[in-house]
Amino acid sequence: MRKQLRLSGSGGQGVITAAIILAEAAVAEGKEAAQSQSYGPEARGGASKSEVIIDTETIYHPHVLRPDLVLAMTQKAADKYYSDLKEDGLLVLDEDLVPTPPKFSKIVRIPITKLAVEKVGKPLFANIVALGALVRLTGTVKFETIKASVAHRVPPHTVEQNMKALQVGWEAAGEAMGKALKAAV
Repeated sequence: MRKQLRLSGSGGQGVITAAIILAEAAVAEGKEAAQSQSYGPEARGGASKSEVIIDTETIYHPHVLRPDLVLAMTQKAADKYYSDLKEDGLLVLDEDLVPTPPKFSKIVRIPITKLAVEKVGKPLFANIVALGALVRLTGTVKFETIKASVAHRVPPHTVEQNMKALQVGWEAAGEAMGKALKAAV
């Protein structure tokens, strides 16, 4: 059941935090998880990525070799981090921040940051909107488990907004999958 995920964006968008939460949720379900991260020398604004491997078996190599899914929250991240995506993998894009999608066969476009602003109130919650979408798209962990992991990791005064962000992402992924199926017919 091995899943290799790469979450990418710019520093400050929270992709590293989202990956840590996803790995913690997998461990909470008794799965194996390995999480790694890298970012440019700039703390904010530079390219960043975080990778998660989730498996029911032991993980011997903790780095993603060929991701099953790449999330790109910026154009720069999309251009830089999708190239080794598996041929049958899924490229998930923040549609407003990635105006020129890379040429790839399976793309899901979700207005992640826009939804965070419009439905939750701040762009700060875009990473949790993305996390809700990724959980729905991959099925790597149960929705209830990711909710518990988010609640455990975020500041207590933001739990309610983060739960809303997860739900918004979950629903947006469902809508995006529906559109993709209609387009394929």
